[in-house]
Amino acid sequence: MTMDVIVLNGGSSSGKSGIVRCLQALLPDPWLALGTDTLVEAMPASLRASDAGIEFAADGEVSVGPRFRALEAAWIEGIAAMARAGPRIIVDEVFLGQAGSQQRWQKALGGLQVLWVGVRCDGTVAADREIARGDRVAGMALSQADLVHHGVVYDLEVDTTHTESMECARTIAAHVG
Repeated sequence: MTMDVIVLNGGSSSGKSGIVRCLQALLPDPWLALGTDTLVEAMPASLRASDAGIEFAADGEVSVGPRFRALEAAWIEGIAAMARAGPRIIVDEVFLGQAGSQQRWQKALGGLQVLWVGVRCDGTVAADREIARGDRVAGMALSQADLVHHGVVYDLEVDTTHTESMECARTIAAHVG
């Protein structure tokens, strides 16, 4: 079965972006990479520090408001429309809404072949990566490490705690037709 979309879900600094780059190098067809970070960067600055948009608390907690949810819904539908138009897409996501987040994606991606992949990483390892990156609010990785997986159903899971991105990508690529 040929996949149209690969959805990678994992907490901040779990290794999703590295896996995405490796998948793009490994897979024979071109795959577009889109993710929640792209959405946040595309939003006006006024919504990146607003209770109506998205807020990053000093302790790493992320909260989203109604304007963010509206933009996110349009974003998800847009990615689904692109996938239906032909390009294969890898989605780099953080399901802060847990199963509800996955359900929104499932609804939009209906009729497409989707590989749902959980990207796990021990919270303390992800927190160390977060510090090394220097571009995240401290605490996000630890708070999201398990939270984003609650109630989410996967076709496949990988764990980057002790496994390199390329090895994880090879495991995922083996499930892509």
